[in-house]
Amino acid sequence: MGVAEKFQNFCSNIRISDTNVSNISYRYKQITKRLNTDFYVSTSETNHSLYVGSYGRDTEIHISDIDMLFILPYDVYVQYDNYKGNGQSALLQAVKNSIQKTYNSYIKADGQVVKVDFTDGINFEIVPCFINTDKSYTYPDSNNGGSWKTTNPKPEIEEIRQANILYNKNLKQLCRMARAWKDKWDVPMGGLLIDTLAYNFIKTWENKDKSFLYYDFMTRDFLKYLKEQNENQSYWLAVGSNQYVWRTGKFEYKALQCYNIAIKAIDYDTNGNEYSANEKWREIYGTKF
Repeated sequence: MGVAEKFQNFCSNIRISDTNVSNISYRYKQITKRLNTDFYVSTSETNHSLYVGSYGRDTEIHISDIDMLFILPYDVYVQYDNYKGNGQSALLQAVKNSIQKTYNSYIKADGQVVKVDFTDGINFEIVPCFINTDKSYTYPDSNNGGSWKTTNPKPEIEEIRQANILYNKNLKQLCRMARAWKDKWDVPMGGLLIDTLAYNFIKTWENKDKSFLYYDFMTRDFLKYLKEQNENQSYWLAVGSNQYVWRTGKFEYKALQCYNIAIKAIDYDTNGNEYSANEKWREIYGTKF
């Protein structure tokens, strides 16, 4: 099996299954319908809601946490902003009580989200929010007495989408492959940081418009890019939104280790030793390779 076919199969293996995508879509629509019923007197399954996070950017390989925003009417903001005490906590409880009319799964309002856990491992984190004039969103944070925070995921989603088209669909594949590496090596990187660094890398990568045949080089070169990051850098500017994406731990040394493994894997493939090459790729990416 050639390099292109091996990496194409790997990228297929780490995608979320059609069954899980269908289940996610159904629950997303049911949650949206419930919240629209209670806050808008509408039964729409799509209005006022948005997939965000890694699933929204289409770079996720897991089903554990599905992030979604639900945009509430402005008068609800006024109501809870004037609330005596922690209005943010009260707002989260109101959204929780609404969702419980549809789903009696394990559900809790915690910090900034309402979390709904399903027995098949698909968990939803719903962030109630309000749209701002600049198209960003204000959302509640019930910690430390309550406050309002701002997020701006749409430019991140759109920039990833456009760059993925421009670069022959290689960006999202790289983001997913990097998540497989993160899982295998327990790398302390969040999804948005992975996507931001993958985007920054691929913009200037000489083979960004090539096919699966170059994914061995893409692995090697991206790991080289990661290992050369400044370990003292504490944050990066998120793709699209330029929001701060904070470092959660050191990842450079693990990138160096796997960069050296990738060099060996490429050498084995070049010399026709496919078995040894595959073993090295599995060292980097795990058993789905």
